[in-house]
Amino acid sequence: MRRVRYESTGGPLFLEETPVPAPGPGELLVRTEAIGVTLPVVRKVTETAEPIPLGGEIAGEVAAVGQGVTRFRVGERVTGLCFGHGYADFAVLHEAMASSVPDAASAVDAVALVRSGLVALGTLDAARPEPGEAALITAAASGVGHLAVQLAKARGAGRVVGAVSDPAKAGFVRALGADEVIAYGSPDWGDPVDYVLDAVGGELLTPAVAALVPGGRLVAYSSGGGTIQAYDLLVGAKSVIGFQMARIARGRPELCERWRRELWRLFAEGALKPAVHGEFALADAAKAHEVIESRSNLGKVVLRP
Repeated sequence: MRRVRYESTGGPLFLEETPVPAPGPGELLVRTEAIGVTLPVVRKVTETAEPIPLGGEIAGEVAAVGQGVTRFRVGERVTGLCFGHGYADFAVLHEAMASSVPDAASAVDAVALVRSGLVALGTLDAARPEPGEAALITAAASGVGHLAVQLAKARGAGRVVGAVSDPAKAGFVRALGADEVIAYGSPDWGDPVDYVLDAVGGELLTPAVAALVPGGRLVAYSSGGGTIQAYDLLVGAKSVIGFQMARIARGRPELCERWRRELWRLFAEGALKPAVHGEFALADAAKAHEVIESRSNLGKVVLRP
């Protein structure tokens, strides 16, 4: 089988031939049909000292099951988070990380919806929104952000503001249901909001905190780091909540499953529509990474083996 690998920080990415892996106890071997490309994986390639397996979101058909697997059978369609080599024709997926794909959904739908949707829905829950509250969502055109805009609306937000890196993305974000769109460099972020879902971090944290009403909440789920001054929180009685999907997936699988059911329900009802920026061949993984690095994507970037 083919898989994408790299040998030094920053790449380059290349295809290699390698034997098809065997699933271990509690694992599924999945013949991949779609693979999601995410900013955290791209950053690991460019920043980590030692090469790592390119894992992440996958969807496809179960080709084999390991000892002890009870929830899935060969031939079933699944999606989930792969912690090993996911940029490949075949990938190993732990049973606990897998979920079924409905007949009405494609593999691309599944990759665009489930993992990014779990993050979007998880951050939204962490913000503890009340009906009618105003929300600000950074990286609103991203794989997670474009779903968060729709979910905030579906959960009863009175006003949704999308923040983007490029004003050219405004039309896309408004079409998702955002009431307002702002660019990061804008000196005026409009009326304050009750909560912020932040996927950017870094220097954007300061204006994001400033955009909150007194008592407002910021949920940080970015891998970009950044610093918030304690005084900025104290004077407005504002709070910052950290969210990491991996901790939820490992520690509260029942919550993940409830979120998955809600995502598929909203998808079936037409209230949640995942957008795909582009599909790239496995051999073009480097081009897919370039799109993510440039922050030019509108929705999800997907690899197709």
